[in-house]
Amino acid sequence: MNSFSRRRFIGTVLATSAGASWCTRNAVWGRESAEPIEASALTGNLFLLTGAGANVVAMRTPDGLVLVDGGFEKNAAELEKAALHATGAKRVQTLFNTHWHPEQTGSNERLGKSGAKIIAHENTKLWLTRKIIVDWRPGVYGPFPAKALPTETFFSKSVTLTVGDEPIEYGYMPQAHTDGDIYVFFRKANVLVAGGVASADRWPVLDYQTGGWIAGLVAGLDTLIKLADDRTRIIPANGPVMTRAGLQDQRKMYFTIYDRLVKALTKGLSPAEALATEPAKEFNPEWGNPNAFLDMAFKSLWGHFAPDA
Repeated sequence: MNSFSRRRFIGTVLATSAGASWCTRNAVWGRESAEPIEASALTGNLFLLTGAGANVVAMRTPDGLVLVDGGFEKNAAELEKAALHATGAKRVQTLFNTHWHPEQTGSNERLGKSGAKIIAHENTKLWLTRKIIVDWRPGVYGPFPAKALPTETFFSKSVTLTVGDEPIEYGYMPQAHTDGDIYVFFRKANVLVAGGVASADRWPVLDYQTGGWIAGLVAGLDTLIKLADDRTRIIPANGPVMTRAGLQDQRKMYFTIYDRLVKALTKGLSPAEALATEPAKEFNPEWGNPNAFLDMAFKSLWGHFAPDA
């Protein structure tokens, strides 16, 4: 499919899927909790913060604090306070957005106004400049004010930023969980922040309406697996710290689901009919009902398998 046809097709999908069911939307979005924000040490200068809406990683540097993701906006002040207290830093110098979702970008405005540099993929910045309406969450998100937008973006090649004596590598995972997913790799500490491409305690949002799709999710996991070794601690968007073996298990699971959904699509099945085949039947019962994820995963195929128009 050429790029013009794909954009036109995806535009049609976005328009026709705006009325997705209340059940699917709330099954995915109903995740906010009242957990306190807590910090635990990963290394001497690297900390994991939980309870802000998603996992947040903080690194203390001589010039200030580096944060990877920022939790929900309602938790931004408490998160900043907890991160500074845990690390002993005086200010947040740099904030990474691993993608555009509210659990990752909720601290942008607060920290952007205080002068922090915000780093993200260019597609993440583009999404944040507009009103975002997706089926899996209620209401409208964005557009962000200028101070809350990423101030430094990149496209495809990985970038290495040295802060203090810590090299921080970040790179793009195309069309995975969204079309703007990045990883952030603290190579010296051997801590790899996976963003939304990995989730350790729930079926993730596969945000096909902002460019994600299930084969891209598999490819994103391939990227992370290549970066990691058996001692790497992988920080998913949600849930406990993972290992490379855990990523490999997820990759196998998602590829199996992908293969089954492609077969359902090529048979001409509808989303409901595809879900009825139970393409995830043997996987992760502790994550609960997979249907919201499977519905998004099936629809994510449309823009990639539709014929040219």
